[in-house]
Amino acid sequence: MGDRWPTGRYSMSRWAEDWRIMADPEERRDPVDRLKFLPIAADGAVYVTLSGEVRVRVNYTDNPQLRDGSHQRQDILRLVGGADLHIGDNLRLFGEVAHGGLGGLRLGDPPASLRNRAVLQQGFAEYGTRAGVVELGARVGRQEFEDGANLLVASRDNNTIRFALDGVRLWARTSRLRLTAFDLRYVALGRGGFGDDRTDRGTRFSGITAGVVLPTDLFGGSALYVDPFLWRVREDDRDWSGTPARESRIYAGARIWGEAGRVSVEWTLNHQRGRHGARPIRAWQALMEQTVALSNADDAPEIGFHLDYASGGGGASPDEPLRATSTPFGNNIYYSYGLFLTPSNLVAFAPIVRVQPARGITLTLEHQWAWRPNDRDSIYRANTTHYVGTARVRGHRIARLPRAQLQWTINPRLSFLGRLEYLDAQEALTRAGYTDSAFAAGWVSYRF
Repeated sequence: MGDRWPTGRYSMSRWAEDWRIMADPEERRDPVDRLKFLPIAADGAVYVTLSGEVRVRVNYTDNPQLRDGSHQRQDILRLVGGADLHIGDNLRLFGEVAHGGLGGLRLGDPPASLRNRAVLQQGFAEYGTRAGVVELGARVGRQEFEDGANLLVASRDNNTIRFALDGVRLWARTSRLRLTAFDLRYVALGRGGFGDDRTDRGTRFSGITAGVVLPTDLFGGSALYVDPFLWRVREDDRDWSGTPARESRIYAGARIWGEAGRVSVEWTLNHQRGRHGARPIRAWQALMEQTVALSNADDAPEIGFHLDYASGGGGASPDEPLRATSTPFGNNIYYSYGLFLTPSNLVAFAPIVRVQPARGITLTLEHQWAWRPNDRDSIYRANTTHYVGTARVRGHRIARLPRAQLQWTINPRLSFLGRLEYLDAQEALTRAGYTDSAFAAGWVSYRF
């Protein structure tokens, strides 16, 4: 049921895991493996899978908000516990609770996605069946949604409390085709216990995503997928240029992703139409990343680049069509670990080098250049928050951002990740009074 990973493999979204292999005692290596398959019925048709995570993290940011000032330090704790109840082959109930702890220096007013006493992160019922060669399914409740490009829809694992929505998702698929329809609403998080999180009736995300598996003999052997999509985001009180109004934005586009030989691609193109109040929306995004492995070895170095375009215009002026792009709930760390950039009024280019200097260790290096295509519109950061004053200064160059990430998978459950970034502000920022910033983060995560 749902989109499953191979049996016995950890996934970012824990509901995607399939642990039926642990019904065999010979497959269990330690007591924790036993938690992955706890039978309730004698024949194993009804069973529970338990999951959890402990993540300890420290973030350091110099000149927060790109203003001269003292550094910020965030000491972050994530605790997550989940249970996946399977009732026969067709029905499952999945629940996941989380806690976000936050301490440090100069924290300001942290959002509920960073500091939260307790939250129901996910809680849904799912039913699946087959009709001939077609698999049918439905999921109802609070759930993560990642059926699309990471820059458009993501669970935002960078946050302590991951992004989830309330609603329904339906799907039908065969071995080569799939169709997903959904109607979801954002969740407005409180900071206290389980009772203060509510469905945000003012924001609705709905649409259709399809998927096609391309022939595997293309390019001498490939695993490539095309996912066309038609989505709508409706927000009752969306603020652009200090003018809140009801916005309805339609996303029409397609994603091409996968591998062809030693080449990996992740391309997405979408056109955005709709209205913000009385203003028409006309915007474009083209998001492209491609890498190539230098040999067929599993640990071969990879080189590549990403090149992204997101149109701008009208975000800082209520008197013209809105050409600034937006995303439903994308992943902003792709452009800036400090969340200083987002794909709106943005052109970004970065060469990428990825090496594995030792077993289980991956080092990724980038040097990103960022510009704004429309210098009469603002520069935007995470959640399309504009940098005040940037629309009043001229200049296209935003920043240069050298970045490094080290990921060490100590074992399948335990990992370490470290990140470094320096934002070298250019004239589009400095003329509005903004400055450079350094960012560093490191965390240890244990999952079972």
